[in-house]
Amino acid sequence: MADPTPSDEGGEDAPLRGDNRQPIVSVLGHVDHGKTSLLDLVRSIGVDRQASVMDREAGGITQHIGATEVPANVLNETCSAMMGGRPFKSPGLLFIDTPGHHSFTSLRSRGGQLADIAILVVDVMEGLQPQTIESLEILKRTRTPFVVAGNKVDRLHGWTSERGRSFAASFREQRKDVQALFDDRFWKLVSMFAEHGFNLERYDRIKDFRQDVALVPMSAKEGEGLQDLLTVTVGLAERFLEDRLTDTLGDAEGTILEMKDEVGMSKTIDVILSRGVLATGDTIVFATSDGPSTTRIKGLKRPRGMAEMRDAGDRWESVDSVEAACGVKIVAQGLERALAGSTVRLAVGEEGLARALEACQQECRVDIALAEEGIVIKADTIGGLEALAYELTQLDIPIRMATVGPVNKRDIMTAEAAKDPLDRMIVAFAVGPNREVAERLEGDDAPVEFVHGDIIYHIIDRTEAWRDATKEAMEAAAREDLVHPGRLLYLPDHTFRGRDPAIIGVRVIGGRVHIGQRLMRPDGTPVGQVKSLRTRSSEDVKEANQGDEVACAIQGPTVGRHIDEGDEFLVDVPESHARRLRKVELSAVEQEILEEIVRLHRKENHFWAR
Repeated sequence: MADPTPSDEGGEDAPLRGDNRQPIVSVLGHVDHGKTSLLDLVRSIGVDRQASVMDREAGGITQHIGATEVPANVLNETCSAMMGGRPFKSPGLLFIDTPGHHSFTSLRSRGGQLADIAILVVDVMEGLQPQTIESLEILKRTRTPFVVAGNKVDRLHGWTSERGRSFAASFREQRKDVQALFDDRFWKLVSMFAEHGFNLERYDRIKDFRQDVALVPMSAKEGEGLQDLLTVTVGLAERFLEDRLTDTLGDAEGTILEMKDEVGMSKTIDVILSRGVLATGDTIVFATSDGPSTTRIKGLKRPRGMAEMRDAGDRWESVDSVEAACGVKIVAQGLERALAGSTVRLAVGEEGLARALEACQQECRVDIALAEEGIVIKADTIGGLEALAYELTQLDIPIRMATVGPVNKRDIMTAEAAKDPLDRMIVAFAVGPNREVAERLEGDDAPVEFVHGDIIYHIIDRTEAWRDATKEAMEAAAREDLVHPGRLLYLPDHTFRGRDPAIIGVRVIGGRVHIGQRLMRPDGTPVGQVKSLRTRSSEDVKEANQGDEVACAIQGPTVGRHIDEGDEFLVDVPESHARRLRKVELSAVEQEILEEIVRLHRKENHFWAR
């Protein structure tokens, strides 16, 4: 195998550069192929093993970019046998755990651009899946070098694992038939990668790491093959990315992972610093939904030991300054509006501030195509919003408004005003309503459909299901005589017959009325059934609409005993029809009448039409 570790090249004519920073490693892969299990294994080699992040993630899937630092001494100790006792040049490794579902293209792309090198986790038993293939496309597009972690070799029938053992040592200990099973899976992987333009080879057989993609077989579950993976990853980064790893001078830049409200620290942001140096007292520029904003750093905190930034708890220590690449918590005023997934920039002097503001202004623009009519979407980060929009666009669902932050009154008003009933919905990823509107979005009486959750493809499934059901109800209503709400006024001096049936003149003051429908009083008392409708020109009609005046024959009541001139009647809507009417486009007047009818029935039955 060719040595992927760096040689001491360079000379007097080499350009001036900063000291080596630790490589930033992005971890990509398909759902359930073991990305988070791999990072749990990495964290387990530290002094203080952290509880599993995977156990705390929604649905076992990582939803936001997270970061874990592995110091040089841990790397050197773990990989000592593979390195022959030679130390790495890098001061450590900084892992970024990026979302694995295919709909998170935007977040993964941000992680890919931020990363120096990537680890693509592939289940050797399942091979390339749609999300894996998309990850390959992202890596190709961003020109990010990567290593393939061939995970779950322990699933091969007869494979025996030993924690801490290298793959090379493990493979030699396996039975011949088990080695044959592995080779079969390996060649299938080689064929799959070849279809996408990559030459895959086992890392221990590679002669030129520029020509072949290294496959490192391992078991994150059993703790086998990790030293191989770390050695190849660091070696490749140090050998082929030396210019990038030493280009640490200049104005500091970092990626905001998320904004948090920490006890005793108020609002803070977790940041991956990828360039330069930040110190307490520095002025920084960051993105908000309203545009660029500036603040002065009050404090900087680092997670102790091998703590993952999202799960450091109270394991933070204050520092005066930090240098790339690292994870850091920034304490400052005005951070509550900071947009996760965006860039924080150091501003030095007037020119530096102008440059940072201009760059930030470009980033504040959300790259989502909006339509004149469509649904409202929300998310807690720009990346999440773009990912949600991408999925909805794939389904040809139009988007009228897309913003970051909790659902508010304006969102509800926008959704409620949609002309198409299919667009009267708010879809929210990893964010809920604010206190002012939370109750309005609860129950079947909500003015709009509210679909939200922490797993994006579940949200998409529910959005599709609701739209399909609504469309079906609309089509059914068009095919059938759906009873619409209506309000009638018994006109004075328009009594033509007193009973059996009573024939009276009425004006439709709201909604509509149809032959065969039942009428009731505004207090819910039944009146009778409409038997016929006739216009002033003596023409029989089946339906009368708002503003029409017709002679209405009603079977049931007697004039003077049950009904009188000047009375108002409501068209009584059957319960099953009331449910379907919620998914049909009604006029504002019809909607008002329907709500009145529902209230009347719920005096007797609280669950009516729910």
